[in-house]
Amino acid sequence: GFYILMLYTTPLSCLANFSQAKELIYKIKEGLPKGTFIGAIGVDLRLDFTVEPPFLFSLTQKKVSEQYVNINNTTGELYTSAAEIDRETLCPYSSEEQGCFLSLDVFVLPQQYFQLVKVKLLIEDVNDNRPKFPTDEIRMSVPENTPINGRFAVEQSAIDPDLGIYGVQTYWLVNDFGVFTLDVEENDGGELTPFLIVTNFLDRETQAEYVTDIIAEDGGTPPLLGAATLKIAITDVNDNCPKFTESQVNVTLHGNTSKGAQLARLHAFDPDLGANAQISYAYSERVPRDTRSLFHLDKITGGIKLARKLDFITTTFYKLTVLANGPGCIPAVATVTVYITKVVTGPPAVIPRYIAPEKDGVVTLKESEPAFSPIAFFTIKNMDKSQRVDCYLEGFGPFRLVPYQQLENEYLLETTETLDYERTQEYELILVANNTQGLIIKTFLKVQVLDENDNAPVFQQSLVEISIEENNSPNTFLTQLQASDPDSESRGEVIYILGGDTPGIFVVDRLTGVLTVATSLDREEKEKYRFIVRAVDQGTPRRESIATVVVTVLDRNDNSPRFINKDFTFFVPENFPGYGEIGVLSVTDPDAGKNGWVALSILNGSDIFMIDTGRGALRAKTSLDREQQGTYQLWIEAADGGVPALSSVTMVTVLLLDVNDNPPVVLFPQSNQSYMLVLPDTTPGTSIAEVYAVDKDTGMNAVIAYSIIKRKGGEPGSFAIDPETGNITLKRELSNRGLYSLLVKVSDHGQPEPLYSTVMVNFFVNETVSNESYIQSLLTRDVDIEVEEKPWYISQMTDGPERYELVPCRPIVISLSVACLGLFSLVLILISYICCKRFKKMRKKRSEVEVPLKLKNGSTNFLNRKLRQMSNI
Repeated sequence: GFYILMLYTTPLSCLANFSQAKELIYKIKEGLPKGTFIGAIGVDLRLDFTVEPPFLFSLTQKKVSEQYVNINNTTGELYTSAAEIDRETLCPYSSEEQGCFLSLDVFVLPQQYFQLVKVKLLIEDVNDNRPKFPTDEIRMSVPENTPINGRFAVEQSAIDPDLGIYGVQTYWLVNDFGVFTLDVEENDGGELTPFLIVTNFLDRETQAEYVTDIIAEDGGTPPLLGAATLKIAITDVNDNCPKFTESQVNVTLHGNTSKGAQLARLHAFDPDLGANAQISYAYSERVPRDTRSLFHLDKITGGIKLARKLDFITTTFYKLTVLANGPGCIPAVATVTVYITKVVTGPPAVIPRYIAPEKDGVVTLKESEPAFSPIAFFTIKNMDKSQRVDCYLEGFGPFRLVPYQQLENEYLLETTETLDYERTQEYELILVANNTQGLIIKTFLKVQVLDENDNAPVFQQSLVEISIEENNSPNTFLTQLQASDPDSESRGEVIYILGGDTPGIFVVDRLTGVLTVATSLDREEKEKYRFIVRAVDQGTPRRESIATVVVTVLDRNDNSPRFINKDFTFFVPENFPGYGEIGVLSVTDPDAGKNGWVALSILNGSDIFMIDTGRGALRAKTSLDREQQGTYQLWIEAADGGVPALSSVTMVTVLLLDVNDNPPVVLFPQSNQSYMLVLPDTTPGTSIAEVYAVDKDTGMNAVIAYSIIKRKGGEPGSFAIDPETGNITLKRELSNRGLYSLLVKVSDHGQPEPLYSTVMVNFFVNETVSNESYIQSLLTRDVDIEVEEKPWYISQMTDGPERYELVPCRPIVISLSVACLGLFSLVLILISYICCKRFKKMRKKRSEVEVPLKLKNGSTNFLNRKLRQMSNI
């Protein structure tokens, strides 16, 4: 992870001037281990290490060398030393733009090579420091009447000595309790300050303090975190009034009760704090003055004591109405009824001794205490031996009062089963002692059950199945997970945490359990997600339970059918049988159900082609002929079964491959009866004629070769034909005048078997054409045509048979010729007489041979040229 920045490029040699100082800059990261290669000074200076004496390198600042870097004296290679370089220590005040440099001076020796090399090490920052808060505990105060979106700056922001992206990038809360969130603001100097924002209504009486962790996170990969405990104190406002815990109290007094005895203690509660929670007690105006003087009411504590000796002869009970007054509140009212009982003998006294923690007559027990846990001892004193005292409990709950180890007047109060805070939080017990004379003494006892984290949160559903259509909008609500925990306070507060296997696209609100998906889902990418959600309480130790969430993504018709190719090209031989399979068009649609059903149709050319929707096979209804049309371009549409349907179109090109189904067609000469005049003095090597043919096929099927297979007249080799052009050349002098005939074979190069045609090429050797009738008679005469010797190229051609029958029905023609020979001789004599008379006239005329040709495919110009050549001859 280091780079070299060279600030010079001129090569050095042994003869160079070394007095000029050079500068090298190397870039390294901080914290590299000992022995990490930094750079090779000699190589970077391009020094010639073959010189004698050899080069020596030394660091001038030994202190720096020993602390941070080492140098190889012979090669000039720099390495890190045992002391790691810490950028924050080396350059504590440098910014990212300024950079952190460590400067070194290196001498290149011996003296004849001396030069001073300035080396600068650019120390790059790495994410080696965690964000750190100034204190481990941050305290904030927030009034309970703070409106929603109220903002409070967290002044003790975290510090990270790393630079740029490795510095503090964001803050977040481990638990926001559903009432807080964090926002981050950046000042002009680039420092981030977290702001605590109230997102829900606060109630100090419900929860007076929130304790969580505030996390500072930097931008490294992976990021480093710093944490501090954030304690948010909810300050009180006067939004509650006093309320008595008991609005009706009954007290029984004996007639000899001494002055100053406490009868009862009223307790009113105001959940506010400080001055807002100050309560004063006072009698109602309806309480008579003499009653007030008899029973003293403590205005601060609410205690009621006997102020003087009772006069129970005239009065048997008193009714006291007590008010609890708070600032700005309507007083709360409680009634105390005091019953006076007649004293016959000294009453027994009940003396409690508590085993469980007790305060002001209230005993506290943990719900984890086992059955038969002792609560208190009760001792009965002042017993008259002549009287019997019975003790028993009044009230409901898993408690019992039993004699202790058969001791008289000693009773043990204990539990009969394990207590459960979630079922009952408080019990009121009355210990009743009465003697045989009807004297009753009641001792009131209140037992409060202390909650413990003995219940794990329970999900309403252990398997939560959710269906959502694909292409949903981001942050779509999926469901609200609900888990309950009957424990109290933080032990019953449930937060929701996604399991480690949960994809990052799902988000759950830690407090409310609202599950959302952050991004748009694509069924074609993934159809089903399965993960777990943990419900964790805040007790010690924490308890949790899990639920499995299955999210099924429902399909929408959001994908058009897609052909596997942008377009298709099929090569089919012509004359392919009708309804044969030309090719298969593969099309896919990743949607499901009807949305993924695809039907194919032909938009054009359906009169010739059809398509098999099941396989996507393209077929032709009839056999196709390349010579009529060689290329077909079809547009094929693929439509799915969605509503509305989606479709796509592709182009299919059908190219017909040529089949050798057309023999060559000779265009010149037009017929076997046409002829051309050749002068007797024509020199050998002269081109005297040309055979021209065309083939409707293409490729090798249309490549034509010309050859002479038979001849009449002349010696073998008198004529030669160019196998490619059909040009006929005279090879030998023609000694005899008269008619010469060549049977020319015109063959293509088709496979597997070439096709061919033949044509008779006739030459009339004479100075002029004087008697056309005579020439025509020669043309129609049946004369044996000799087999022409094959030229050198014929052996290379895969053409037809060696011999060619000029007249297919040779025996029949011979019979007819013999029968007509006599008639022909008579006619010949008559014709000879007539021809002799006109011979002189005919010699003055030039004869023109007309060869009416049926032209095709632009051959008109060629034939006109041939006719002009014949006319010139």
